[in-house]
Amino acid sequence: MDIYIKPMEKVQIIGRRIIYLSDVAEVYAGSACQGELEKLPVFQIPENTENMYLLSVLELVQAITALYPKATVSNVGESDILLSYAPQPKKEKKLILWAKILFVSAVLFCGAATTIMCFHSDTQLPLIFQNYYAMAYGENTELPKLVTIPYSLGLVVGILVFFNHFSKFALSKDPTPIEVEMTTYEKETITSTIEQLGRKKREEKQ
Repeated sequence: MDIYIKPMEKVQIIGRRIIYLSDVAEVYAGSACQGELEKLPVFQIPENTENMYLLSVLELVQAITALYPKATVSNVGESDILLSYAPQPKKEKKLILWAKILFVSAVLFCGAATTIMCFHSDTQLPLIFQNYYAMAYGENTELPKLVTIPYSLGLVVGILVFFNHFSKFALSKDPTPIEVEMTTYEKETITSTIEQLGRKKREEKQ
């Protein structure tokens, strides 16, 4: 009998301490034993406290072969599973949540504004605008609004187009640069956590 499993990279479990095969992997084995495999216990949370655990695909294979000794198990997914356990769902007050959002937004706004101003100062952009205005109109103006206002509006439009995410309007369905960076950060975090837990697991066996 051939059994195919596709383990997930990260799984979050809340409340339930017995982990079944269907919780951490997709399973295909035909209709005869599909249901039994999905309800196969593969891990038990040792403590009822919030923690992270590392589950190897070999542990899944051992649990399956213990139930079906003659089965051939093929892994088509991850080799390690990061299991996040919490005894109960986290409840965060909306006031605190909005306070965090406003704080992060303020920090990002001030940081971005400072970066833009430093860039303009380093490149002497105001002087460039003065030269443009002088070449076009033959007058020297310290802050030519005819140039600075369109530039400011164009800067805002350029940022919105680049990030491709403003309310319900989007140029394409592709992930935005922020979403790409968040995905990259999440993958690197998961990889780092798996390596740390794997190192700790090896040290405990020695």
